Amino acid sequence: MKNQNNTTKKGKMILICSAKGGVGKTVITANLSVALSKKKFKTIILDSCFQFGNTHLVMDLMPKFTIKDAVEQMNGLNENLLTSYLTSHESGVKILPSPPSPEYADLITLDSLNEICTLLLNSCDYLLIDTTSGLPENNLHFIEKADEILLITDLEMTSLKNTKSILSIFDALNLSEKVKIVVNRSTMKSLLKAKDVPKILEKESLLYIPNNFKIVSRSINIGMPFVMDYRRKDITKSIFHIADILSIDS
Repeated sequence: MKNQNNTTKKGKMILICSAKGGVGKTVITANLSVALSKKKFKTIILDSCFQFGNTHLVMDLMPKFTIKDAVEQMNGLNENLLTSYLTSHESGVKILPSPPSPEYADLITLDSLNEICTLLLNSCDYLLIDTTSGLPENNLHFIEKADEILLITDLEMTSLKNTKSILSIFDALNLSEKVKIVVNRSTMKSLLKAKDVPKILEKESLLYIPNNFKIVSRSINIGMPFVMDYRRKDITKSIFHIADILSIDS
């Protein structure tokens, strides 16, 4: 990103979160990152599911380094060293994966996260944060720092109920303006329909990703983001639509 004086500008932090697990955050993060990369934006993913992160798996990557290595070098960490810990995907996306084992999650403090994110934002256009569900302490930190928040839900009543609860918290914190609601699997067979969601959540201008179990399941199993193989499918078009909105907002 460049400003009008053609000087370097800090990248934007995009938080991908949800009120309930299993709604597709990691798959959306992986595919959205590739879509942004295809639009010539330098994109980095930080997998903040520090106990059981799987972003590298859905992109078929075997990282040599993780955020654990960065945290262990905090005293001497700089942009060049941190960049050396990133794992590169063939699309151009780079990833800072979660630790190799759950016990290392406790090593990652809010101070270290803040420093790592600052360094990453200095070296990219978009930093996508793949989070755990709910509002643990790390997520609250990211929510405060994020430029944009993608709140993922689906058509299950439990997802929508929890999503409405988290939206009320965002409203109370005056964060609503940077929240975009994404209804994943919006065409799935369900008693609730996509057209019902705005009324249930009391929100307008939602974003929708259609259901395509076959394509998504295959992409996860082979570790290939579907936006790379299925450019003409509606599910891919919906991801690029979100990328377009994010980049226009920049």
